[in-house]
Amino acid sequence: MIKVHLGDITRLHVDVIVNAANSRLQGGGGVDGAVHRAAGPTLQEACRKLGACPVGEVRATGAYSIPVKRIYHTAGPVWRGGNLGEPELLSSCYRQCLALARRENMRSIAFPAISCGVYDYPPELAVEVAVEQVQQYQEREGALQQVIFCCLNEQMADLYLAQLEAYIRR
Repeated sequence: MIKVHLGDITRLHVDVIVNAANSRLQGGGGVDGAVHRAAGPTLQEACRKLGACPVGEVRATGAYSIPVKRIYHTAGPVWRGGNLGEPELLSSCYRQCLALARRENMRSIAFPAISCGVYDYPPELAVEVAVEQVQQYQEREGALQQVIFCCLNEQMADLYLAQLEAYIRR
């Protein structure tokens, strides 16, 4: 089941939340800052031990003060016009998170709108990538019982809902 949720990703009841991290895993603004604040200072220590996370990859930590099993940190691409591999890198973020969830036997995962904040990825294009990667993974693997696209505002939620509907109609 794929759902769209409007609200705070750190308050969802899922096995894994995905953090839209920076490649240094040092915490920042937006979703990354909210995840670090909610998890508490132990998360920063865990991220420091991991080192870096190259763009398009994923790193996992415990969840600390957030009531989920794991936090997956993925570094999305900065939008520079779309001709520097941004769609492929963003696709990789989703694929790697989904594959890790399967390897770790997780049943549910929640994604934010990766790269849509300060990284300026156009929301319409990012949502298209996100929905396509999740739908294809679920069709191929069927490993997750629930995937949630968590949105901070109604405009993003509407984009996800429209893209999910368009994907189903193909």
